[in-house]
Order: sequence, then structure tokens, then C-alpha cells
Amino acid sequence: MREEVQKRILLITGIVSTVVFCLTPFFYMVLTGLNRHPDFLRATKTLDLTLEHFHTIIFSPDVHFLAYMRNSILISAMTAAITVFIASLAAYALTRLELPLRRFIMVAVLAVSMFPPVSLVSYLFRFMSALGWINTYQALVLPYVSWTLPLSLWILVSYFEQVPRELDKAGIIDGASRLQILLKIIFPVAAPGIFSTALLAFIFAFNEFLFALMLTTDQAARTIPVGIALFQGLHGQIPWGEIMAAATVTTIPVVILTLIFQRRIIQGLTRGAVKE
Repeated sequence: MREEVQKRILLITGIVSTVVFCLTPFFYMVLTGLNRHPDFLRATKTLDLTLEHFHTIIFSPDVHFLAYMRNSILISAMTAAITVFIASLAAYALTRLELPLRRFIMVAVLAVSMFPPVSLVSYLFRFMSALGWINTYQALVLPYVSWTLPLSLWILVSYFEQVPRELDKAGIIDGASRLQILLKIIFPVAAPGIFSTALLAFIFAFNEFLFALMLTTDQAARTIPVGIALFQGLHGQIPWGEIMAAATVTTIPVVILTLIFQRRIIQGLTRGAVKE
């Protein structure tokens, strides 16, 4: 009995410590965005709460925060949709067709994803300039899809392998094509894995900084991470209140999505990794 109590105490202590460690930066960010003085932790300072910083980033015409948010959401959504569709086709082919180089293809895709983005950004800039795509959505969607495909493919392959092949045979007997089997049979069964893959691709594109910095020039296509990073240049000094307020508003959509669909995300990421 005493050993069980000790285990419970250690478990609760570990959980509380982890939660505090993870949430402390978030709460500090929120408090800084709500406070007139970013150095409110000093002994000579006190909390002076205000919504001025949030009002500035949302309604000020010079900040373009809403334009950055719109760009990030649209670009991330397009990236997630295209990535999941292409990865689903590839994962279905790799798990259902007798391909002699299946393992080699998987390893090659993983190897390509290991190239650091900074090593390719100059060539990508020249390529997008030649196409006339600088400061457009497609200039970001194309590299984002390329960079998220390997992870998406690996997740979906591991998940599709758990879907019984008898479902495919039943669909073929009923006269369905391979594409119809994928869309009408495999997709509903593999919905948790597909959704978790789409959400991960969305978060990756939403947080990406380097490509967005190099391939955009103004609010027409610039995304949130770059927009927040350039707040210093817009105001001539570091406006910590506005930066933290913008970071708070930016974080909220991703946090809400994760909290609402956390069960599907965990199920999608774990079920495909365990042989049943």
C-alpha cells in the first residue's frame, strides 16, 4: 500500500511539473500582452492590465495583423489539403500494390526530407523569381507541400497498413475502382490518421519562418511568424506588448484545434504504430 502511495505521489508530481513547465511561457506571454509594462516582474513594477496591445494589433492599419493571419490560415489549409491528398495516394499505392522498390522509396523520401531548408532557399528564390511567384501564395504552398510530404507519407503508410485488405477486395468485387476504394472505403476507416496528418501539416506550415521570410515582401502573402518578427522594424523599437499580444492571438487557433481533436490526433498517431 505504501508503495502504491509513493507511485501516485511521484506520478502527480511529474504531471504537475510537466504542466507548469509547458504552460508557464504561455501564461507569461499572455500577461505581457495584457500589461502596459513588459518588465512587470521587476520589484518596482506592478501589474497594469490593459487590452490596448490587442486593440492595436487587430485594428491598427499599420500592423496588418489580420492580413498576416488570413494568409497563414489560407496557406496552411491549402498545404494540408494538398499534402494529405498526395500522401494518401502514395500511401495507398505503397501499401496495396506490389511494388518491388517499396522500402527503397520510403527510405529515399525520408532521406530527401533531411536536407536543411537553408541549403535550398537561394535556389528556391531564383526558381520562384523566374516563375514570377514571389510574394504569392503558391510560392509558399509548393515548398511547404514538399517539406511536409515525407512525414505525412510515413504516418499514412503506417496507418493504411492496419486497414484490412479484405475491404479492398470487397470494393473490387462490387466494381469500384482503386480511386473509389480509397475515397469511399479507406478514407472513412482511416479518418483519425488522415486528420492527424492534416493537422500536423497545417501546424508546420503555420509556424514556418524561413521560406515565408525569403519569398514574401509585404502583407499580400506574408505570414504571421514573419509579420511578428518585423514588428520591431515597423515601430522603430521592440514593442513587446504588441508582439506578445500577436503571439497570443496566433497561438489560440492552434491550441483550440488541438484541444478539440486531441483524441483523434492521438488515435491517428498511435494506432498505425501498433500491430493489431
